[in-house]
Amino acid sequence: QVQLAESGGGSVQPGGSLRLSCEFSGTIFSIHSMGWDRQAPDQQRELVATMPDHGTAVYADSVRGRFTISTDDAKRTYYLEMKDLKPDDTGVYYCKGVVSALVQGRIEGHTEYWGQGTQVTVSS
Repeated sequence: QVQLAESGGGSVQPGGSLRLSCEFSGTIFSIHSMGWDRQAPDQQRELVATMPDHGTAVYADSVRGRFTISTDDAKRTYYLEMKDLKPDDTGVYYCKGVVSALVQGRIEGHTEYWGQGTQVTVSS
């Protein structure tokens, strides 16, 4: 069973910082790509950032220069460092990954999984 466990959300004032974590677990052969989406209240889910395995991250225009993806390969954990947060950054953040893994005795290739979501609130 592949799982993505998220943590690190919270409430901050404008200009503050947060770091989200996304830990992959399960019998994973390869993580092909990962990223984060977010969904603000009454808004559609939107892409925040995405990164291919050992590739260069791509960021939404609204967060470029403020958000950064980093990785700890040994822990299979990815981080989204968020700085200079703005009220428009408020929403539920979901990490996602495309992996090849052994699931219930079968090899699944290039399957997308999602984390449970974590709330980020930016407000004065």
